[in-house]
Parts: sequence; C-alpha cells; structure tokens
Amino acid sequence: MMDKEIIFEENGGIGFIILNRPKLLNVLSTQMCFMVDQKLSDWQSASHIQAVVIKGAGDKAFCAGGDVRAVVEQGPDNNISARQFFATEYKMNARIFHFPKPFIALLNGITMGGGVGVSIYGSQRIVCEKTVFAMPEAAIGFIPDVGASYFLPRLVGALGLYLGLTGAHLMGADILYAGLGTAYMNSNKFEALQNELINQDISSDRDVDNIIARFAENPGEAALDQFRDLIDAAFSEKTIEDIIDHLEIIDHQWAKQTLAVLKKSSPLSLKLIMEQLTCGSKLEFNDCMTMEYRIVCAITSYASDFYEGARAILIDKDHNPKWLPKTVEEVSTEMVMAHFEIPTTGDLIF
Repeated sequence: MMDKEIIFEENGGIGFIILNRPKLLNVLSTQMCFMVDQKLSDWQSASHIQAVVIKGAGDKAFCAGGDVRAVVEQGPDNNISARQFFATEYKMNARIFHFPKPFIALLNGITMGGGVGVSIYGSQRIVCEKTVFAMPEAAIGFIPDVGASYFLPRLVGALGLYLGLTGAHLMGADILYAGLGTAYMNSNKFEALQNELINQDISSDRDVDNIIARFAENPGEAALDQFRDLIDAAFSEKTIEDIIDHLEIIDHQWAKQTLAVLKKSSPLSLKLIMEQLTCGSKLEFNDCMTMEYRIVCAITSYASDFYEGARAILIDKDHNPKWLPKTVEEVSTEMVMAHFEIPTTGDLIF
C-alpha cells in the first residue's frame, strides 16, 4: 500500500497538515494542493479547530517546492496539467492568506518555492537550525511565484528584489532578519511545542505567540546585516543592466558572488522578475496571484527557458542551460510584457 502524499490529523483543537513525500523533499503535487485547500475550507468554519499546524515529514525538508518535473514532462504543447497545477496551488495559497485562524508553519528543513507559498502566509513561521529558505526560480528560467510578487516587494529595503533575482539561501537569523520567519527554536523542541498547542486553549494569535515564546531562542547575529547597505544600493537600481553595472564596480566578495549568480540565471527570467515585483509592489494579494497566473501560463505555453532550465538543473543535471535570449540586453520589453497577457483559458478566479 502506497503512503499517502499528505496526512491530516486533529488533536485537541489543532488541525495538523503533514506533507508526506520525504524521499522527494515533500514537493507539492496538484492533488496535495487541492486537498490542503479543501481541508482548510472545512477547518476555517469548524468550531472545534482552534488553529492549524503544517509541517513536513522526514528530517530534510519542510517542502522543497512544487513538483516541477511533473509539470515539465507534459511539455509546452500540452500544458493543461501545468495550468491545472498552478491554478490549484494558487487557490490554496490564497486560502492560507485569508485563513481566519492561527496557521503555524514548522519549517523543519528546506523551504523553497512552493514550500514558501504553503507557509509564508501563516500567522506564525517557526525557523530552526535546519531551515534553508530560498526562492531560486531564476536559476531554472522561471519566476518566484506563489505570491512572491506580493511579499517580496514588502520586505525591508531592497531585500525582496535581491532574494527574487538571486535565489539567495537564507538560514536561521537571516530568515527572521528579513521578516520571513517569526520565531526561532531548535527542531528538538518542535514536539514539545506541538504538545503545548494541543493542551492549551487557543482563541487568538496572541495565545499562540505566548506559547511559542516559551520555546523560542535567540538565533544570533544575522549575516545578511553585513551586506544590507550593498544590497540596498545595488538592488535599488531600476533595470537589470544597471544592477549588473553597479555590482561590477563594487570591490567586494559578496558583489562578485552575486554577479556570478545573476550571469548564470535566465536573462528573460531576470527581466520578468524585475517587472513582476515592480508591479506587485502596487497590487493587493489576489491581484498579485492573478498576475502570476498569467505569467506562468505564458511561460509554460512555449519552449521557454523554464523547460531548458528544468532540464539542465533538475533532470539531466548538466548545469549548462542554453538560455534564449542569451543576454539581458537582448531581452526586449515586448518579450517581457507578452507574459502578462490574459491566457486564452481565462484568468484565475478566487
């Protein structure tokens, strides 16, 4: 008998969601997203459920993202399943964003892409020593989605654009520093925290925060703070070309490493992300999700850098993608804006 991809439990007023694909780093399938959305719909009106906890099975990952391989294998000529996946995932993301009860995410390991989307809108996001947070989509010719156009531009300074363009990996104190996590504790306290949540009466986020405070620890100094001035200066530039030019004149190891990352990423993705986050800074959440749905429908509808990037990084693993266009200078405004058109199948309805 196959293990269930996702497990739902109820205990003492707490609804538990367990992402249960540990061998695949708990990546999300369409069915998993649908089931989470349906269960949250039930729980939000269930008087016996006071709060929800979401976590990943195993000791490596909370959730490493969406099941990109399954999407890519369909190919651009038959991207129906891609549209279905993203529509289902985004509706789940919106359900979490608007969820009226405490939603506690235990980020017990790798938390990337779709794993961010299933946790970032929770009222409490608990980080531990194993947590690795990133939105690394530019490396595979995609965009940081699941509402990244909403939450990234709202981070302090230029951190959001920096994280969205570079896919930088954050850990511990850096995740809290950026405002992406709400508390830190060692993962060996997670079980005791869950037991306390089960045993206590919870009527508000404040009750949850008070319980978490009993277990929370100081994660130490944030390394990211050392580079904040450099990040804010470089990533406040208005174009990708200007960001690259800015980084090239900085005599600092951070700038050299950041420049190398950008030059390996899809040029089209970099310009798409720049436009996406600029637009998202002015939009409400649901409108950001609608915009992202348009972009991903476009990306998956032709032989885009996404298919080449997924091949090179995730499937063949030769790490040598052939991007088209090859340089950011060759990416025209028309190429970028074509990805923001309403798909022929219609917009996402929340």
